[in-house]
Amino acid sequence: MILVLDIGTTDLKGALFNVDGTPLEIGQKPVSLSSSRTNPLHHETDALDWVRGIRELCAQFELSSEKKPEAIVVSGNGPTLVPVGNDDRPLHPAILWMDRRCIEEAATISELSGFYVDPTFYLPKALWFHRHKPGIYEKAKYFFSCPEYINYLLTGSAATILPVDEYKRYIWTEELVSQLGMEWDKFPPFVRPGEGLGKTTAAARDLLGVPVGVPVFAGGPDFIVSIIGTGTVAPGRACDRAGTSEGINLCADQAVADSRLLCVGHVIDGYSNVSGIVSTSGKALQWFKEISGNGDLPFAELFNDIESVPAGSDKLIFLPYLAGERAPIWDPNARGAFIGLTMNHGRREMTRAVVESVGFAIRDIIAVMEEIGLHVDDLRITGGQARSAQWIQIKADITGKRFLLPVTKDSELAGDLCLALYGLGHYDSLAEAANTAIQIERVFEPNRENKRVYDDLFSVYRESYAGLKKTFGDMSRIT
Repeated sequence: MILVLDIGTTDLKGALFNVDGTPLEIGQKPVSLSSSRTNPLHHETDALDWVRGIRELCAQFELSSEKKPEAIVVSGNGPTLVPVGNDDRPLHPAILWMDRRCIEEAATISELSGFYVDPTFYLPKALWFHRHKPGIYEKAKYFFSCPEYINYLLTGSAATILPVDEYKRYIWTEELVSQLGMEWDKFPPFVRPGEGLGKTTAAARDLLGVPVGVPVFAGGPDFIVSIIGTGTVAPGRACDRAGTSEGINLCADQAVADSRLLCVGHVIDGYSNVSGIVSTSGKALQWFKEISGNGDLPFAELFNDIESVPAGSDKLIFLPYLAGERAPIWDPNARGAFIGLTMNHGRREMTRAVVESVGFAIRDIIAVMEEIGLHVDDLRITGGQARSAQWIQIKADITGKRFLLPVTKDSELAGDLCLALYGLGHYDSLAEAANTAIQIERVFEPNRENKRVYDDLFSVYRESYAGLKKTFGDMSRIT
């Protein structure tokens, strides 16, 4: 029996799996999300919500010395950062992955490093504390992302999970930390996914409700474990991590250099992980659902409501840049916009346009991948959107790609399971664990007639941002 935990933006999920991959129990607890109304760049969460949620899940699963997991693996959203004091408690709300307050800090680090560092990355957030919250910075014993903080509480071992060496520049390096005037001992040493971190302590039992003496293996950022948990471990396979935000990760047999995408070594040796991130996808639909007076409407009913709206939403497009945008435009000033509104459009057309905008954002990333010579055979979908067959089909129609739906919809939990099985020695490699444990339930083929409609609208989608880029920049400078 293996306990896996994944810390999302709005929910914490956990499951108990048998070693053969059979789910025994699964649970979910909400976590806080605080977005500033006065500063749209600020997004935080209370890290103690992670602690409370895990304690409640462990109680739900009735863990004890008699019902004791063989291993624990924790994954979580990133890049999220929380400063932790000598008493092992957070000194400040965790700054979430979607927070873009650190524009100046990112510019400083980009200039020092010689490559682009996004405001959402880890080191700009640490530098923000150094510059704007010096009292908190001085009291900080360590800076952690969410899974690393929980691993620390479980084992007492401070570590930063490094999927591959190239990720150091996206996390932190001793040279950069020193150049920025910060202390290197506040930044825990690196470990690899699947590496043993130690065993659970009596303090962890009292705080989190886990039995003492359970081996803990390093998980990692949610996008890394999703790659494993969808079987995206061979060239041409891509993973669509479809939740509050959207991450597209392609397994490629070559390295590429293009500023519009991220390219590092794959967690599977010998391959590259080429990726792009959409900042607000599911979050955009949740936002529109609420402001249009349908906040309490279940998503299944929402999709049934728009099913009669034809592909293309009657020539209406939405730009889903509600928290700036990452790939492929990397513009913190980008904003959301409806393009083409007329008197003939109503709530249903606008809702479908928001749904379709996610497909266009994905296609934008795939188009860049294919422009530079990569091939995308299929996309394996995971996350909340994987529970909507209508949304998956719309994505397939817009992109023209097959979408594969795994049996286990929460690929972070499935990936954590693979890491635990690998760490325990059940498989010789992560690729073997993923190819064996991950099964596909359904394949969605593109509707060619709908794709012809979307082909024309995709050109307009791209042109719309290009035309509004300066306007978005001008608006961001208005005080």
